[in-house]
Amino acid sequence: MMMCKQATRLMSLKRDRPLTFRERLSLRLHLAMCDGCRECDRQFGLLHRAGERYAPPEEGEPRH
Repeated sequence: MMMCKQATRLMSLKRDRPLTFRERLSLRLHLAMCDGCRECDRQFGLLHRAGERYAPPEEGEPRH
């Protein structure tokens, strides 16, 4: 069974790169059993979306 610390690392990594099949499976199993990590994953998602919204535009994109 994966520990919460390992799960948190994978939750963060999946925002930067695709997880391997083994990583995805391990994380899914952990999240199915751990309420705290499910909430953490939800919060990581909120932070990621907020960061994307306020990131500087890529070259050639219009500024808002």
